Formats: sequence, C-alpha cells, structure tokens
Amino acid sequence: MATPLSDPSQSPLQTVAVVGLGTMGTGIAEVLAKAGRTVIGIDISETQAAKCVAALEASTARGVERGRLTEQERAEILGRVRTSADLRTAADADLVVEVAPESYEVKQQIFRELDAIVRPETILATGTNALSVTRLAAESSRPERVLGLHFFNPAPAMKLVEVVSSVLTAPAAVTAVTDLALDLGKEPVAVGDRPGFVADGLLFGYLNQAAAMYEAKYASREDIDAAMRLGCGLPMGPLALLDLIGVDTARTVLEAMYAASRDRLHAPAPILKQLSEAGLTGRKAGRGFYTYEAPGSPAVVRDTLTPPEGGDLARGREIRSVGVAGSGTMASGIAEVFAKAGYEVVLAARSAEKAQTAKARIGKSLARSVDKGRMTAESAAETLDRITATGTYDDFAGVDLAVEAVAEDLEVKRQLFAALDKVCKPGAILATTTSSLPVVACARATSRPQDVIGMHFFNPAPAMKLVEVVRTVLTADDVHATVREVCGRIRKHPVDCGDRAGFIVNALLFPYLNNAIKMVQEHYATLDDIDAAMKLGGGYPMGPFELLDVVGLDVSLAIEKVLHREFRDPGLAPAPLLEHLVAAGCLGRKTGRGFREYAKR
Repeated sequence: MATPLSDPSQSPLQTVAVVGLGTMGTGIAEVLAKAGRTVIGIDISETQAAKCVAALEASTARGVERGRLTEQERAEILGRVRTSADLRTAADADLVVEVAPESYEVKQQIFRELDAIVRPETILATGTNALSVTRLAAESSRPERVLGLHFFNPAPAMKLVEVVSSVLTAPAAVTAVTDLALDLGKEPVAVGDRPGFVADGLLFGYLNQAAAMYEAKYASREDIDAAMRLGCGLPMGPLALLDLIGVDTARTVLEAMYAASRDRLHAPAPILKQLSEAGLTGRKAGRGFYTYEAPGSPAVVRDTLTPPEGGDLARGREIRSVGVAGSGTMASGIAEVFAKAGYEVVLAARSAEKAQTAKARIGKSLARSVDKGRMTAESAAETLDRITATGTYDDFAGVDLAVEAVAEDLEVKRQLFAALDKVCKPGAILATTTSSLPVVACARATSRPQDVIGMHFFNPAPAMKLVEVVRTVLTADDVHATVREVCGRIRKHPVDCGDRAGFIVNALLFPYLNNAIKMVQEHYATLDDIDAAMKLGGGYPMGPFELLDVVGLDVSLAIEKVLHREFRDPGLAPAPLLEHLVAAGCLGRKTGRGFREYAKR
C-alpha cells in the first residue's frame, strides 16, 4: 500500500518542486507523491515533462497489477503531481529539489532564479553527487537554506538518502529535510560537503580503478565484472555499472573528486574521456564498455571484444587425482570441492593429526549439506571416502594437480614448492592459492616453473563460485588450459589475470576499504553511516567496516602493504588508523574487537 509512513500534514514540507524530470527527477517525484506530498515537476523540455507523467502512469499501473496499490490510491498519487516548463510554478513550494545536469553554470542559474521566486523560508536542495554544495549555496541569497539531498537511482527502490550540509546550512533546514526523508521511508545519512559524499566518494574511486585495470589490458571486461560479482557478492560488475551510471557522468564525478582530493586514484582513467568524447556513454547511448541491443536497453549483445564461445585454449592435461596441501579452513574447503566433483583427493598437512582434523571438518560440512537437503547421505559418504588424509607430502607422488593452501608467507610457500618439486611426478601441475604474493616466486622455487600457476579460491571455497586463474610469464599454455577446464568441472567460474599484487578482486576491493577507513579517520562520517551508505546506496552485501572485521585487520593491512609496495601510489598507503588498530591487537571478530566490539563466544 502506498499510504504515507507518517502523517504528511505534520511536516512543514508539504509542497515540493522537483526541477529536472529525467530518470532521477521522475523517481523522486514518484517517491514524494506516494508519501502524500504535493509535487510540482518542472522541466524546460515539455517532452521530458510528458515522459515523466507517462513513466509515473506506467509505474503506478504496475503497482496496481501487483497488488501494491488500489485504483483509488493510484488516482490519488497521480493527482498530486502536476508538471510545468515554468520555474515560477515553484513559488508555493516548501522545498525545491534540483536534479538538473551536473554543471555549476546550470545549477547556479536555477538557484539564482529561484531566489526571486520562492518564499524566504523555502528550502533549496541540490541533488548533485559531484559538485560543491557550498559553492552552489554561496551563489544564493539564502545560503543558510541551501543543502544537498542526494537520492540514489532508482529513487523509488533505493533506501539511502545523503543529507549534505555546507558550513552555511542552518541546522533547522537539515532537520526538516532529514525528517522528510524518514517520512518517505528512506534512511538518511548526514554528511559534510565534499565531492562524492560517502557512497559515491567510495564507489567512484573503485569504478575508476576498474576502468584503469581494463584499459591496461590486465583482464577482460567480462572477467573484471565476474570477479567482483562472484568474489564480493556485488549486484553488478564495475564496468557494467559504469555503463548504467553513464561513462560521462562518472567522468564528471571523478574530475570533481580529483579537483578536491588530488588523489591519483580519483584522476579519471583516460578511457573514460575517450569513451565520453566518442559518444560511447553506456547504456543510454547503446554502447560503452559493452554493446547493447539499443540505446537505453539493458540487454548486452556480442561485439568484437566478446570472448569466443568455448574459448580458444590449448589442449589441456588429464587430471584424475588432486593433492591439497594445508589443514586450515581454506585447504579443507578446497579438498571438499574437488572430492564433490569426483576427484580422488590427497589432503596433506604437517602431521597426520592435523590432516585428520581437516578431514573431520569436511565431514561436518558434508553433514550440514545433507541436513539441508543439498546432497544425500550416500553421496556425502562417497565424497568423504575420496579424501585420503596424510601427514606427509610424499603421498603427492601420484597426483596430477597439487594445490597448496598453507600460510600466506612467501618463505613458507617457497619451501613447500621446493618440496613438491621433488615429490610430484613430471607433468603434474603445481598451483598456489595465494591472494597477494607473487606466483612467479613460488614457480622459481621449482625446476619446472612452466607447470606452476595460481588458483585463488575464495572463502568459503565450497560456496564461493570464483577462482582467479593467475598466469606468470613462465606458465605453459596447456597448464593454463587445464586449470580453466578443471574449474569448469568443479563448478567454479574462472577469471584470467596476470601475476601482480591483488590480482583482480583484492586490487579493487582493498583500496576501497582503505578509503573508507580514511573517511572515519578524518571524522567525515561514522562507521555506521558509511556501512549503511554502501549497503543501501551501493547494494553491497556488507559495509566496509563489517567486512574488514570479518577478513581480519591484520590480513587487510598485509594486503594493503603489498598493493602499496607494488604500485607505489601514495593513495594506496595503508590508513594510519588501520595500522594503529593492528598494533593494538584489535584484529576484528577473531579477537573480539576491531572497528567494532563483539561478544565473546
């Protein structure tokens, strides 16, 4: 039902003018009308105003079809909205929300005209996500009544609203707009005035790095997007998201962010300028990073960059048995994955006792699958029988593929690879699951570097679909082909990447996490507001601080240091707050305290 969440008659903001009736303006108008507000939609284009009305009619009709609205409620909502091409119709508005194009000139002209039209007590809000609210307010004769009100697209569905104060904004105006956002069923987050605010401030840096990664031909667009969807649980990959947002819009936001921060991570990747100036601005143009069926269509079609179906890989080697080295959660998870797929598995640890403990952990995992109806008791028993637990790597003598999942310590891994080189038969493939160390360093500890490759599984291995397949400059083509083929057999999605720090996922994820820490360190926003912003505004399954505490602050710091050391970018230097917490022993959930405190188990 579309009844307002609270009595709108109790709010001082009864009549709201929305200036700019594009996708965002139309969505905001719908949200306001459904919450009982009188809406004046204003656009210089009568065609655009007509599109807004048509979109509202279509949206409310769908609401009736799905049982969310009655016909009477639909009529009432549509009756609350009127459109105009004349800014003077905003004269009676209690609040004006401007969502015009991201241009200082355009927005400042609107604000100057509104000064002469609206009442002295009217609040003026800009929907910008890139421009300075303070600079816009300074152009107004009532700067204390100007603030930012940043909705997210699509406005009817997205819960987050950033309420942006400048140093000139009156607290009463902030309170009134925050109360309105709550009445609309949104979750308002109070932030200060800096480009990108919280959600876009973190999101666009990540998107920019993904564009630069693609431009450097480090990985394909399909693999970058699949890696972030499957490795981080994101609703969209970064390049597909750039196409949805608009490549030109992203470039504008990043230019504003870079002008304020001078952080190289915010300097727009050259490919964003190239695509923008070529008119390849994403979905709205029918082509951006991907090619679409038609302008505005979400349907991606094949183009010259689409990988050939079935691939063009070399003929692989035959893999019948697999050795997994290690006794931790990752090792047992990987062994379970291979055994479920029908491979004979040798699970080796530093002692027989540790290996048996790891196998017992697999047994418990399989039992949970049986309890949840995901597999039969007979299938679980057969899977467990395929795993041989041993306390010596000598039992890897007959395996076709050896996968190490030991401590993330280069010297430990090099020693293990030297041992595997002596034990494993000629032609066996040796794989490392490292998430941040150089694969080639493991390869050079052997006499067969051409047989060494990275297979970076994600935790928990039985559930996570992604495997980053990491080739070194020495890896043989048939080894790469074999590992990709094996990934298919164990029902994982392989993405190809080169042997550099962070591969795809961590190279994009950890700078984003580091930037979130910097926001807290600079007292720009709270942990809770940042986590809420990224979950509600970005569709992330976890906020950055929730994720940091789960991953472990020590692990996160180690990865940040590796990225900074390899890429030498000052913006990648670990945030001092992260270093201080690790030094204090606050490592996250595993120690009971990280960015937050946790109850002891």
